[in-house]
Amino acid sequence: MGGFAAFWAQSDLIGRAVALVLLLMSVSAWALILWKAWLLRRARRGLVRAVPAFWSAAGVAEGRHALQNFDTEGVLLPLLDAATAETRATTLDAAGRRESRLTRRLRDALHAVLARLQFGQVLLASIGATAPFVGLFGTVWGIYHALVSISASGNITIEKIAGPVGEALIMTAAGLAVAIPAVLAYNVFGKMVAACEADLEGFAHDLRELLTDAQ
Repeated sequence: MGGFAAFWAQSDLIGRAVALVLLLMSVSAWALILWKAWLLRRARRGLVRAVPAFWSAAGVAEGRHALQNFDTEGVLLPLLDAATAETRATTLDAAGRRESRLTRRLRDALHAVLARLQFGQVLLASIGATAPFVGLFGTVWGIYHALVSISASGNITIEKIAGPVGEALIMTAAGLAVAIPAVLAYNVFGKMVAACEADLEGFAHDLRELLTDAQ
């Protein structure tokens, strides 16, 4: 902490701006990590409990009630609502075979649910990819700024150089500290979203078959 305080004290506007950018990246990444961990855990748990409950129901109405009880994040209900929605006869959505209309509505609902589950993945990937380079830029700029200051003083010794250079290297470590959790979270959440997607696609497929055969 003392090294960072010394770096901040001797740094200029650009060096401090880089430090603030890394801080903003870190806060954004951790807020997103905590929120997505909570969301995906609840969604996954809801899928495991809601899908068997739906298929154990006596009818679609009872199945919908079961989904309302277990689907805490609302990832299955949009699919059921889309599949059972009535279409106006005067719209293009009502044109074509019933199976095609059902497939289209289920596909659109599935895409909307997956977009909600995947929200923030791009930000995590961007932070993980760019934070090390932002930190490296802060280090390079800090070393340059320190060498210019030392050169201007006219008293260049190894002791005068080692301190500022070592403090500037903190920015590289900060960049890695921001990037590593973001990359790990991106990979873990990607696997969780893929598992949810497989379950949702299976449910949508089985639901389509059920409603198609019911006609």
